[in-house]
Amino acid sequence: MNAGLPAGVLLSAIEIAGTLAFALSGFIEATRKRMDIVGVATVTFFAAFGGGTLRDLLLDRRPFFWVMYSGYVWAVLALVVVGWFWLQAARPTPPAWPMLWADAFGMGLFSASGTGMAWEMGQPAIVCALMGVVTGVFGGVMRDVLCNEVPAIFRDHRPYAVCSFAGAWAFLAVAGVLGADWQALAAGIVVAAGIRLIALARDWRVPGWAGESHEQRSRE
Repeated sequence: MNAGLPAGVLLSAIEIAGTLAFALSGFIEATRKRMDIVGVATVTFFAAFGGGTLRDLLLDRRPFFWVMYSGYVWAVLALVVVGWFWLQAARPTPPAWPMLWADAFGMGLFSASGTGMAWEMGQPAIVCALMGVVTGVFGGVMRDVLCNEVPAIFRDHRPYAVCSFAGAWAFLAVAGVLGADWQALAAGIVVAAGIRLIALARDWRVPGWAGESHEQRSRE
């Protein structure tokens, strides 16, 4: 990366933010499913660490990011414990939109960080982009599977992996001109999360099966 904040600081900050965003999405979805505290913790941890762990496996990075920095684990555990006791006292039913927003921001953050890590390792552009997608979407896939849902990436027809892929290429385009500094990371985050949030707000859809009604595509 170019002059300014060191690469490790930038990527670590983005990874922390992405981990917490995905942890929040997992926590909200698990509580909406009325799971007990073990189930809530499991879904939260898999959502938070799933994408980064798969990325580290594919890039042969050891130890895994959450093993190297155990503070990630403590932060997610604190979110589970504090959130659980707050919900037990307040007894609200969380609406769906906070999970979708947290998921969108987590996807954008992880898409940029995954692309950036592959770039730092000298991988080809297409591999960098795919690592961004893997990092950005796999935590959400694990969250939905554990909540006994077909992953949203495959069923609700609103752009998701496409947004991650676009964000990865935005990172690569800026990195090719300015280097993989904060500008490239910001471009990746803004494009991936921004397109996803706009798609949710405007109900953009990717093509489904011929003859499938809008109501069927919208069904959760």
